[in-house]
Amino acid sequence: MAERSFKAEVEHLRLGAGETFTGEGILAITKALLENGVGYVGGYQGAPISHLMDVLADAEDLMAELGIRFEANANEAAAAAMLAASVHYPIRGAVTFKGSVGVNVASDALANLASSGVNGGALVIVGEDYGEGSSIMQERSHAFAMKSQFWLLDPRPNLPCITKAVKDGFELSEASNTPVMLMVRIRSCHVTGSFETRDNQRPKLSVKDALSNPQSDFARVVLPPMSYLHEQDKIKNRWPNAEKFIRERALNEVFGPKQAPVGLVLQGGMYNGVIRALQRLGLADLHGKTEVPLYVLNVTYPLLSSEFLEFCDGKDQVLVIEEGQPEFIEQQLTTFLYRAGSTVRLRGKDIFPMAGEYTGQVMLDAIGAFLKAAAPQMLPATVRAPNEDRPQIPDLTKTVPIRPPGFCTGCPERPIFAAMKLVQQETGKLQISADIGCHLFAALPPFEIGGATMGYGLGPAANAAFDGGGERRPVSIIGDGGFWHNGLSSSFTNMAFNKSDGVAVIVDNYYSAATGGQDIMSSRADNPTKATKHPITKALKGIGIDWVRQVDNTYDVGRMRDVLREALTTDTPGPKVIVASSECMLNKQRREKPLQQKAIKDGRRVEAPRFGVDEDVCTGDHACIRLSGCPSLSVKKLDDPLRDDPVASIDQSCVGCGNCGEVADAAVLCPSFYRADVVHNPTPWEVRLARVRSRVIGWLQSRRAAHRLSFGDAP
Repeated sequence: MAERSFKAEVEHLRLGAGETFTGEGILAITKALLENGVGYVGGYQGAPISHLMDVLADAEDLMAELGIRFEANANEAAAAAMLAASVHYPIRGAVTFKGSVGVNVASDALANLASSGVNGGALVIVGEDYGEGSSIMQERSHAFAMKSQFWLLDPRPNLPCITKAVKDGFELSEASNTPVMLMVRIRSCHVTGSFETRDNQRPKLSVKDALSNPQSDFARVVLPPMSYLHEQDKIKNRWPNAEKFIRERALNEVFGPKQAPVGLVLQGGMYNGVIRALQRLGLADLHGKTEVPLYVLNVTYPLLSSEFLEFCDGKDQVLVIEEGQPEFIEQQLTTFLYRAGSTVRLRGKDIFPMAGEYTGQVMLDAIGAFLKAAAPQMLPATVRAPNEDRPQIPDLTKTVPIRPPGFCTGCPERPIFAAMKLVQQETGKLQISADIGCHLFAALPPFEIGGATMGYGLGPAANAAFDGGGERRPVSIIGDGGFWHNGLSSSFTNMAFNKSDGVAVIVDNYYSAATGGQDIMSSRADNPTKATKHPITKALKGIGIDWVRQVDNTYDVGRMRDVLREALTTDTPGPKVIVASSECMLNKQRREKPLQQKAIKDGRRVEAPRFGVDEDVCTGDHACIRLSGCPSLSVKKLDDPLRDDPVASIDQSCVGCGNCGEVADAAVLCPSFYRADVVHNPTPWEVRLARVRSRVIGWLQSRRAAHRLSFGDAP
């Protein structure tokens, strides 16, 4: 069950020639693939292109009608390996995954693909996860394109340019027999716009057709001496062919006047930010007409020396706008100028920050500083001499606290770490490694469990160095998504083969939850196109791990604590693995809330559990919060002058998971938590019973008030 369904939007993918498509960038990419005769598509979900995989999955029927094969791959390496179909056959293929970590996972397949070259167009759509919206380490995919000599497209972030880049990518790949990477940033994936559509095309050669007439070319196998010839082919044939295609098709764009003292060279993906900065400086209008020449690199690798030098002709200074580091583009352009003996001064990272996202303010400040120094006469007078009395924008970083990511309300992973924290109170601090996924939030307060992660599916492998018979067993944590992505082979087979004595906890929330709730092998739901309901425990035992414990209700904190304690103290040799299973609360609420609301609207009886804190019982020590951290559990100041400390309080965002009460029970805290079932559309008998109860309670309260000692005015 994915986070979002695109079933309705998928119908727009059937639009034909001359019609107008309106929607998000990820939908436009899918439409462009269909229009350009793609023969097969694959990929692995991951921000910022998770929804692209969801769109492809929802469009599977449409693709089948066109004879297009779709594969939701087990990981990025499996996706990249699919492109082997384009090595020997003139079939267009596309795969998609997150960069740069996805590119790293796929590096073996991609390196082989780049070496052998392709016959059919091969497109790798990379979701560039860089900047303040990123969920990963700050790296760029550009280095991999340079290393393996993939051609890298970075189109301007609007739908016509993105869809054109798909077409250009396939044609560039075929013209140069080289795979092409199409980079789309986070905002490009979700930008909304429109473009004129073309008819969808069946592939000229489908994978079914190719299978009926297999062919191969031994010269494309990456083995000596062919691998040496591949490198020569890249330099002597593929690269010149690519440069010729890029120049003749004008894939890069030049905007603004031909003659000017300065110019800006920018990645295509930076175009919107640059134009906005120029608008604020009074040098561009709302339609993008600019008074400063722009050389827009929709192809950021390879760079064309002749094009760049033509752009620099007649200019004194040129500013390179390249987000991220190292400054690969700036270094290459500097080399072009040096070899040509040019006197043009190249500016870049000496003005722009070396690292970090180029936000609107960063872009405005840097471009403004460059123009004030290099060509002040181009700036309006109000910009050259700004009004210094204008109000200053306050620095909110000093007053607004940071808000790191955390577990959702009711998350079934929270009680696992509450139990682990209770165990550490008995054993002392444990060596704990984490993995990629929601459970990584446990490294933050209030749990502070698991301070290291080395990659998706590598949690247990990251602890291998500590698995040497120390005083305490190392503990590693991995999610079910990571288990099927890479963990089974890289972590658990490693544990079994090396006779590990460590403990691994597999957090099984039924989905690849961190990427939007897509189904995986162990999902419990019925999926008409994918194989689900394959138990993780069965896979573990299949590779020889015997000590496996299945916990089917992670909210039972006492049970979780006892199983963890057993794993850390048992004398049984070999790996100890706990599979802790409960459904992702976010997905559960997506499924159950609409059904519940419909039932209430239809007048059917519905019970909704809610939890609360008895203010008279709560002591105000907040131990429950330190062992839970649920967003719905906060503090409340009482009006009672005799009680200084605020008490715990549960707000209306509570989903009734019961974790707070379970934690209070397992940790032997104050019994202040209570459960109340809210009944919608009660039966007549329940209404009468509630009235009786209300009267009895009211009578008891009045009776108690009458006997209470009062310190009012004396008669």
